[in-house]
Amino acid sequence: MRRILVVDDDKEVVRLIRAYLEQAGFEVLAAYDGETAVHVLRRERPDLLLLDLMLPGRDGWDITRLVRADPTLAHTPIIMLTARVDDTDKIVGLELGADDYVTKPYNPREVVARVRARLRQQDGAPPVLRAGDLELDVRRREVRAAGRLIDLTPTEFALLLVFMEQPGYVLTRDELMRRGLGLNFEGVERTLDSHIRNLRQKLEPDPAAPSYIQTVYGVGYRLAESAA
Repeated sequence: MRRILVVDDDKEVVRLIRAYLEQAGFEVLAAYDGETAVHVLRRERPDLLLLDLMLPGRDGWDITRLVRADPTLAHTPIIMLTARVDDTDKIVGLELGADDYVTKPYNPREVVARVRARLRQQDGAPPVLRAGDLELDVRRREVRAAGRLIDLTPTEFALLLVFMEQPGYVLTRDELMRRGLGLNFEGVERTLDSHIRNLRQKLEPDPAAPSYIQTVYGVGYRLAESAA
């Protein structure tokens, strides 16, 4: 059973996340301040850290620095949970070594999906990912739709891989731009739309009525779990 350490000074947030993670089969450890979090990290060595930024004592940035500087903890995936929405805060957290970033308020199911995806990446992505009749071979860098080999650019492949890692999950534009295109990509919003449009042209039987990559208006995009 994978163990997740949830660090947040809001006990109701911890209670809610704990309930969803335990329902998903995880063992949950909890800490409500930075010093306790460091103690639990060193003693229990959890498989993943869900970390609020604004904490009594040591804050989330300080804990991230400490984890990444400690050879016995450096491999631990870190997902930051915070009410701060400034892009600079996100970039600083990621540059310090956080693996992902969730802004409050959030759906606990989204947090569980992020945890699962991050642990899968740490374990090593399976060689072949499938969603309906869509197939992506990570090692060969090949994509097939209904058995048909699809020629994708490296960027299109990277974006599709993000989708294939979490079929059915709504990915925000921010997530797609960060994970598929890179944090420092210039003009990413317009470019993201262009790449999604090109992916649909290549994958979809009818690009005007996409069955694979679906638009979730006002949020982002989702790969249908049973695309056909």
